[in-house]
Amino acid sequence: MYVDVFTRVSNNQAFGAAAVSTDSIDLGNVTPKRKIGTGEPMAFVFVCTVAGTVAPTLLEVISATDAALTAGILVHAARTIPLAEMVAGAIFIIPLPPGTPTQRHLGIRATTAGGTVSGTAWLTAQDLSSITPEHYARNYAV
Repeated sequence: MYVDVFTRVSNNQAFGAAAVSTDSIDLGNVTPKRKIGTGEPMAFVFVCTVAGTVAPTLLEVISATDAALTAGILVHAARTIPLAEMVAGAIFIIPLPPGTPTQRHLGIRATTAGGTVSGTAWLTAQDLSSITPEHYARNYAV
C-alpha cells in the first residue's frame, strides 16, 4: 500500500468517543487539486497501532464543511470492528462508495462505547488497499 502525506488523516492518533481525525483532505480549490468521485474507487485504510481497550469501534468515513470535521457532517460509509479484532497491526478497509457527493473536507471518525483505540488512517485507491499481505501456515517442518 502507498501512504501519501497529502491523503493521511491520522498518524498514530488515539480515538475515544466520537473522535474525528486530526487532519482532513481538502477537496476544494487548493494546490495540488484533489478530485475524487470519478475514476478509481477509493477507500480509507485504518491500521490499528494500539489495541482497543473496552468496546467495539465504529469507523466512519465522513465529510464536513470545515477542516476540523465538526460542521455539516455527512457519513458516507461505516464499519463496526469487534473488540477482539481491533488488535495492534490489524488493517481495516472502509470503501468510499463511488459517486458519493461529499462536503469540502474528507476524513474519518472513530467511536468507541468506552475506552480508546489508536491508529493511522489514509485515503488510497481501493485496488491498492486490497494488496494487504496474507500469511498462511507452512505445510512443512524443518
